[in-house]
Amino acid sequence: MNFELTKEQTMTRKMVSDFAEAVIKPRAVEIDKEASFPLDIFEQMGELGILGIPFPEEYGGSGGDTLSYAIAVEEVGRVCGSTGLSFAATVSLGASPIYYFGTKEQKEKFLTPMAEGKALGSFGLTEPNAGSDAGGTKTTAEEDGDDYIINGEKCFITNASFAKTIIVTAVTGKNERGKNIISAIIVPTDAEGLTITSDYDKMGVRGSDTAEIVLDNVRVPKENLLGDPQKGFNQFLYTLDGGRISIASLGLGIAQASLDKALAYAKERKQFGKPISDFQAIQFKLADMAMEVELARNIVYKAAWLKDQDKPFSKEAAYAKLYATETAFRAANQAIQIHGGYGYMREYEVERYLRDAKLLEIGEGTSEVQRMVIARQLGC
Repeated sequence: MNFELTKEQTMTRKMVSDFAEAVIKPRAVEIDKEASFPLDIFEQMGELGILGIPFPEEYGGSGGDTLSYAIAVEEVGRVCGSTGLSFAATVSLGASPIYYFGTKEQKEKFLTPMAEGKALGSFGLTEPNAGSDAGGTKTTAEEDGDDYIINGEKCFITNASFAKTIIVTAVTGKNERGKNIISAIIVPTDAEGLTITSDYDKMGVRGSDTAEIVLDNVRVPKENLLGDPQKGFNQFLYTLDGGRISIASLGLGIAQASLDKALAYAKERKQFGKPISDFQAIQFKLADMAMEVELARNIVYKAAWLKDQDKPFSKEAAYAKLYATETAFRAANQAIQIHGGYGYMREYEVERYLRDAKLLEIGEGTSEVQRMVIARQLGC
């Protein structure tokens, strides 16, 4: 086994890290406090090719691999969870399904602008009554000549207010066993009858846009159907497997940031005449944090590597998503504890890490769902 990054992966890490430190980090507190989506930052990320890392050059991408992309999400997430989440969502959920399942024409029309960083994407799966139970989708798409007419409602959709397209899951019919056929359809956000509102007042990742979508007789051409209409459910399960790697990478970034902040503070802060890093109680906390961060990194990178090798990765993606996001929450919580009263204050940032990390245990498959996925992979 070779745990070394390739030259290209190392260059990607440095490029994204330098950008994150110089451009995103100085604004991270403001982005969170004002709950403002940093569109200009995404425009700069697009110009650098960061939004197209895992896509081929023929579609405007950088020709990188999943591991390079995971590293990029980690580095962005390390300085700003909000920006990291929107980055992960536009690539893994907004663009990747079109790359995996789209026709050549769909890729040229919808994927290329996203890979080039000229447009953002979004994925409309969750509904008010269909969260973990994605099969309970109520949104419908009925055929009408050469079009689909879509009606329904989606909630908690990342990036929708700023995206050019939303991939919407909808019931398109029944199979021979009488079960709903759930398909994925590309819906332009300027379609008539589509209403997007972003009124959520969130605990964390406040600078990442989260919207509610109402589709009222939205008409889109049948050519916008993504992939096999009979396999829409399996398609978005595969999409979510890939998305779990990116959310795990985001958790890894937040966990690393928590460790970095806690370690630096422990060396500076003096009590009883010496740095608190000299006290075993603090040392044990830091040791546990460092160990868990490294273990999280190993499983996140392994899941990404397996995907790049075209090997089965569903179980490892669930491992990564579950462990890295719970590590992020634990690390942020311990960072606050090490900071003491200062950790509770916004200016020290670690309280933001905790608020941002909590969503990662919920979105793209809750921790409980990950444990179900793992148990099924074990044959339970």
